[in-house]
Parts: sequence; structure tokens; C-alpha cells
Amino acid sequence: MCGITGWIDWTMDISNQKDILKNMTDSIQHRGPDAEGFWFSKHAALGHRRLIVIDPEGGLQPMLYKDDHATIALTFNGEIYNYQELRIELEKKGHIFQTKSDTEVLLHAYVEWEEDCVQHLNGIFAFGIWDERRQRLMLGRDHLGVKPLFYAQRGTSILFGSELKVLLAHPSVKAEVDTDGLAELFCLGPVRTPGHAIFKGIHEVRGGHYVLFTSNKAETKQYWKLNSKTHTDDIHTTVETIRSILQDTVQRQLIADRPVVSMLSGGLDSSGLTGLAGNEFKKNKETLHTYSLTFTNEERDFKEDFLRRDRDEPWVKRVVEHVGTKHHSIELGAEKLVENLLIPMRARDLPGVGELETSLYLLFKEMKKDATVALSGESADEVFSGYPWFHQEEFLQAEMFPWGVNSSYITDILSEDLQVKISPFHYQKQRFQEAVREIPFLDGENDVQMKQRQMSYMFITRFLPFMLERKDRTSMMTGFEVRVPFCDYRLVEYLWNVPFEIKSIDNIEKGILRRAFQTVLPDDVCYRKKSAYPSTKDTTYLQGIREWMQHVLNDDTSPILSLINIERVRAIAEGTDEIITDDESKGLIEYLLQINSWLQEYQIQLV
Repeated sequence: MCGITGWIDWTMDISNQKDILKNMTDSIQHRGPDAEGFWFSKHAALGHRRLIVIDPEGGLQPMLYKDDHATIALTFNGEIYNYQELRIELEKKGHIFQTKSDTEVLLHAYVEWEEDCVQHLNGIFAFGIWDERRQRLMLGRDHLGVKPLFYAQRGTSILFGSELKVLLAHPSVKAEVDTDGLAELFCLGPVRTPGHAIFKGIHEVRGGHYVLFTSNKAETKQYWKLNSKTHTDDIHTTVETIRSILQDTVQRQLIADRPVVSMLSGGLDSSGLTGLAGNEFKKNKETLHTYSLTFTNEERDFKEDFLRRDRDEPWVKRVVEHVGTKHHSIELGAEKLVENLLIPMRARDLPGVGELETSLYLLFKEMKKDATVALSGESADEVFSGYPWFHQEEFLQAEMFPWGVNSSYITDILSEDLQVKISPFHYQKQRFQEAVREIPFLDGENDVQMKQRQMSYMFITRFLPFMLERKDRTSMMTGFEVRVPFCDYRLVEYLWNVPFEIKSIDNIEKGILRRAFQTVLPDDVCYRKKSAYPSTKDTTYLQGIREWMQHVLNDDTSPILSLINIERVRAIAEGTDEIITDDESKGLIEYLLQINSWLQEYQIQLV
């Protein structure tokens, strides 16, 4: 895992612009604390920050391929999980390799297949390839968009990088946000429109896409998408197919030259992966290390809610005993969560979801002390249709994103000027309808089946990118790599066409996955009801952010004041609002605090 940067200009000689490229690359040093690298030609400058995971000596970047005609240069972030098979295939075609790295395999894959190389890859990746022969830049991103990739065009230059801060470090890119960006920020929150980067004139390469740039045009192509067809496998075959893909995926994702550990919440997803990984470790007479998150006084403070049925820790212990892992429980207090609230915002260069990201960042910070790579159960709920919303009529029939159904109060906290400017309900509806038009519905499905497919599409293409962004930024901020086996595109393709009644077999969410994991988990863990990522219930935390919000409201220089209904937000911060509950107010206050600090720290210009 690494960080990448690049600057291409077809009309200007940028070969002596090392200071600017170094500033861009240094901005993401956290993504690659182990090494840096630069490469320059007359019209191209590539930078790289490296986190060593595979082939410490041979994976140096930017990596070059040279022949009699020209040079091809690559800067790459991610892992190619099928690189060993690809290497064998390429060697049969006459390619000669100098290293054992997946980076060199990707470079030779481009030499062999050019832009079609992405059709041969299984992995999580974001890369930039400058082809001197064609004077062409290719930016490519993995199928689901696990690894980030942003770009901007300024004059005759194309700038790209792993994070927004890379582009903002270039003198031609200003931190400007227009009406469209404000609408994304306040109408959709952190679950933004794919490809939209909030900042004016900055774009994100969507998952499953690549972009080709030449001196006179930019061409975006989708190389992977969900295709609908009738699912013909019986229940037994479906279970065995899921189990087989997951076993293969976990085996591939355990390959590393650095220690690999596993996240473990005691829920189905992380527990199943821990079971599969634990078995692989036992084959080598090794013990898998696992990590969980808990909060100070959690046993005293825990309250069941819509998304969290019970505490994780008892279930974590059950899995640890069954699989035989060496476990580490990381405990966080409310004060630590308040103190670090803004770090995830700085990691993603955009406001996020507060404590749910802060705790993840602090967890990864602790895990980094012992390891470099971890497995995570992220995305199982999206691809297996595991969220409660999938079987509730109110959400299935809503003509809006399901996670926004109960957030209509957002409009009430905006200033009248901003409401007029961004038209919240119209913007939300517009973006929802755009997403609906993309869906490959299947002929012959009834209304309920169509709505379930629609919701599945929304979660895979809209909600999942937000979750993956959260995981990438909070982990890479600590120089830590997190792998997500449930994002293997083969699994996602297969499950897309598995009917909801099969996914929820045995009358329980993700019933088909529970059956697949019965070979590695005890039944009580397999059939534990879903409980979401943990959140602190300590009232000290809520009180801390409420006081912080009141301080912002009382400071005339706070940039957010012109954007909000000050008195309404004051009532929420004081806990006297009659509509918004404590749980709702926590997420709202966190988000507003981050927006205010983001406007200040990034010196955002509203245009």
C-alpha cells in the first residue's frame, strides 16, 4: 500500500519541477512512510510514497519499462492478488521479470495489453501509467473503488494523486467549493456522488473505470459493472460457491512480507474471515493475531438501538476461543475521541462521520504497532444485503437513498440563503434518480424484487464507496494497510444475482453467508443477530462535542455561521431541541464541527 502522485503537461517542460512534485508527494507521506521515489521526463513527473508489504527490495517506484522505442513509467497503490498467475502467463508470452513484486507484473500487463490490462487484474489498486510512446496517461482504479484516485485538469496540465491534499499541494489548484459542492456536502453528507470530489474542478476516478488522457482529450471508460441475469444455482451450490470464493480470496490476501492480522468484532463478517484466516495460519503452525474495539465503561453505558443489538466483547471472546487466536482488545475513552475528532477529516480532506471514524483511526494506530496488514469484514452487508433496511417497506418504497429517509431535519438546520441556493430535496431526488437510471433491472422481476435489486445497487455503488473511503483514510493515516475480502469482484458479481430470499435464507439477514461460515464458526456465532460497528454511549462524549459546538456558535469568526440556522443548531447543541434526539444530535454536531474546521483549516473559498 502506498501513495501516488503525478503531473503531466504536454506543452511545458516540467522536468525541473522537483520541488512542486516533492511537496505533492510529501503531503501523503503517511500513506508510505517507508520510502519515496520520483521520476521525471520532459512532459511527465511521477511521485511515490511506499509502505512495504511485498518484495521490499524489488518493489521500488516509480517503476520503468524501457525498450528500443520509449519508456513506460508506473506509480501504483494497492495489491494485485492474482499477480503470481499473471506473471506465469506473461512469462509464457516472453516477458522477463527482474523482481518478485506485483508492481512489475502490473507494468508488464500494461505493456502486453495496454488499457485492457485492468480486465486481467484481481486486486485493490489505483495507478497512473505514463506511456512515452503514445504521450498518453492512463489512470486506473479497482473494480469496487477500494483504493482512491483523484485528478484535476488545470490549463494544459493533468494532476493526479491518492488523496485530495496531493492536488491542493499544487500551486494551480485552489481550495474552492461551488454551489454543487455545497449541495453534496449538506444534502448527501459524506455519502457523496461517485466521481464527485466536492472541490471545484477536482474529480474522482470511479471504481471499475479508467481514464485515458492525451494532449487533446480525456476519455473515461467503464471496464467493469454489475450485469443482471437469472440465478440458477440451487441453495447447496450457492453456499459452496460463496465458501469457495471466500477461501480463495482470504488465501490470496494473506500474502505479504509483513505481519498480517485480523479485525474481529464478534459479528458474522469479521468472525468468518478470522475463522478462514486462522485455519490458514494453523497450516503453517502459526497463530493469527486479532484486534477488537471497546469503550471505557461500555458494559455500564451500553444501550440497545436500531443498529446495535448487544455488546461485541462477549462474542469476540467466543470466536477467539473457537479459532484459537492471540487477541488484543483496544479500549478508548470519551476524552480521546473528542481530542481526535478532526484527524479523520484531515485524512480524507473532507468532513466525515465523527466518532465512528475517530475510533477506527485510533484502533488502527494501535494495530500498526504490531503489524502492517489487516483483514476486515467491510462490505459484507452491502453485497449480502444485510442491513435492516432491505426488508422494511418504508425504506424499500422510498424514492430516496435509504440511509437518508429519516434525515429530513437536515434542511431545517441550514440558513435560508443556503436552502434557496442548493434546493436540498430537489438535489437529493436528482442524484437518486440518476442512480436509478444506471440500474440493470432484470426482466420478469416483481415490484418487490425490483426494489430489493434497486436497494442493493444503491448500497454497492453509493454507500459502499463511502465505507471504503472511511476505511482507507483512517488506516492509511497511520501507514497501515487494510484488506477487504468481501470486495473481491467475483463475489460481488455472483451475489448481485442471488435473490434476496436466498441471501436471507433461514429467515435471517445474510442467512446464506451464515451457512457458508458454518464450517469455521460455532452456530451461536453464525446466528448472532447483526450488530453494527460499535459507538460509544458515554454521555461525556456527547457533552464534550456539545460544548465545542456552542463555542463555535459563540465565535463570530466561525465560517459555518453563514451556512446554518444558528438558533436551531444552538438548541440542538444545548440539548433542548424538541425534534432531534441525542443520538441524532451526536452525528449532526460532529458533522457541523468538522465542516467548520474544514472551512477554516483548508481556507475554503465559496464561489
